[in-house]
Formats: sequence, structure tokens, C-alpha cells
Amino acid sequence: TAATTATASSRVHAVDSFASLFCVSRTKGMATGVSGVVAAQRCSLSKLQSLNGLFAIYKKQGPTSADVLNQLKRKLFQEAGEKQTNPRKRKKQALKMGHGGTLDSAASGVLVVGVGGGTKMLTTMLTGSKKYTAVGELGKATDTLDATGTVTLQKTYEHITKENMEEKLKKFTGEIMQVPPLYSALKRDGQRLSVLLKKGQEVEAKPARAVTVYHLSLRDFSPPLFTIDVECGGGFYVRSLVDDLGKELSSCAHVKELVRTKQGQFTLEEHALREDQWTIENIARVLQATPTEPVAESSAEPCPAARPRKDGEEQQGDDQGS
Repeated sequence: TAATTATASSRVHAVDSFASLFCVSRTKGMATGVSGVVAAQRCSLSKLQSLNGLFAIYKKQGPTSADVLNQLKRKLFQEAGEKQTNPRKRKKQALKMGHGGTLDSAASGVLVVGVGGGTKMLTTMLTGSKKYTAVGELGKATDTLDATGTVTLQKTYEHITKENMEEKLKKFTGEIMQVPPLYSALKRDGQRLSVLLKKGQEVEAKPARAVTVYHLSLRDFSPPLFTIDVECGGGFYVRSLVDDLGKELSSCAHVKELVRTKQGQFTLEEHALREDQWTIENIARVLQATPTEPVAESSAEPCPAARPRKDGEEQQGDDQGS
């Protein structure tokens, strides 16, 4: 009986010892894992903060350009393990980022983003060439000049032919004078005109200003709808163009759909990162560095996750224009 008791005691002791060793080993493993995650996040943050240049993302219909930019910031900071409850706050800004020309909420397409030193190049994007594809609707005018507004006028359009429209489009090519829409990001006393209008305040139209249209063509004519392709310079509003075109055709019109297909050297098909591609790695890969700034890989401290791939490895101020 004494021998049996001793044997049982030895077994209990052995089990306790094994459990203790297991717990210690697991604790060390967990600590190593946590420290590894922290190190990886620090590495990601370092790489994020080292980004300098320009890249393009896809803006979908609905959110404002500012909302999309803030969403991008949140995703990148989350990937880097940083908490950012309000990306609009500029105090102690850990990442300089801005966009190169507002797209209206109802519009979609290319939105050029500057990060780090690239924010200094955004002025070039504001004044540079842009391309749009717009679907207009004849016979209806709205207060916002697009489909989001209230219909203010309806007129017949049956007299308009494809040839009529193609002929009138020639009038809007080259350097022209254009009155910006009342509903726009242009400001009065520091507030956007669109905000003042929504508050019920009276707003006077801004004076006509010179804008440039490099190319303008009719892609499709299926009344009441028509589709045009536009290449223009900075400060141009496609909504104003469609509104003016409707008047020239002795009718009225508004923008039903608008897509920015190119801004500067960035095209929708080749360069715009979709939302599921908004990662630090993808941005570093496509980033077009500023002339005076090194690319991200050469300016950051080497990170294990950012090492070059071996052969065979798989890859994992406002200008609307609308």
C-alpha cells in the first residue's frame, strides 16, 4: 500500500511538473508571438510614414472625396496597428495625405492621392489634364445640375438630333468661359457654396471664368440619354457643360452619371487601386515618387515583411471637374 501511494504521488508530481513546463513554454511562445506582432506593426508604421509620392485610388459613388481619403487613412493606420479615432484631426498628424481634386459625391473614378512629400505635388494635379465620361439626360434641369438635385425645369427634346448635338459640342471646345455651379466646393467667407445653400442662405453665382477643353466628343446618342467624353484642364465643371449644352439645344439637361477616367498620368484601368487593394504594400509598389524624395523601399528601415521577392514567389483647394 505504501509503495502504491508513493507511485501515485510520483505520477502526480510528474504531471504537475509537465504542466508547469507546458505553461512556461506556452507563455514564452505567446510572449514571442505578441512581440513579433508588435515588431511587425512597428515595421508597417515605419514603412507607412516613409511613403513619399503620388498614387491613385478608385472613388465609388456616394461618399465625398474627403470621406474616401479618411477611409483610406483608417485602413492604413489599422494595418500598422495605430489607433486613429478621428482622421480629420490635424494635431500631431502621423501621416501627411491629401487628394488632388475633388470628385462630387455622385461621381466616381480616379482620385489622385499625395502622401508625405507627394502632397506638395497635388497642385500639379489640380491644374493638369483630366478625362471624364458623362451620361447626360435631356429634357430635365435640376438645381444641382446632376441627378441628386430637384428638377426645376422640364422641356421637350424631340427636336434634337445627333447631328445637332455634335455641331453644338464644337462650341464648347478650346478655351471657353464657364460659370461654376452654385452647388460646388467653391467658397464664400470660408464656407462652401453648397453648404450655404443647404442652410437656406442666398448665394450668388460666381463670375464666369476661363477654362480649357482639349477634346469633346459624342460617344452615344439615345434620347433622352447621351454620353460624352471630355478632356479638360483644371477648374472645369462637367455639370456646367451639360447644363449649357442643353440650353444651346433649346432644351435643358443634367448629368445623370459621371466617371473620371484619367487624371494626369493616372488612368482608371491601369492605376486606380480598388478598396480591397488599399494596403501599405500595394501603395509602396505603385507609388510614383516625388523628384526630390526617394521611394518608400529605399527610405525606410529594412523590414522582414518588406524584403524583395525572389524569383518564383507569388505577389500578395478644390477642383471639381464635375
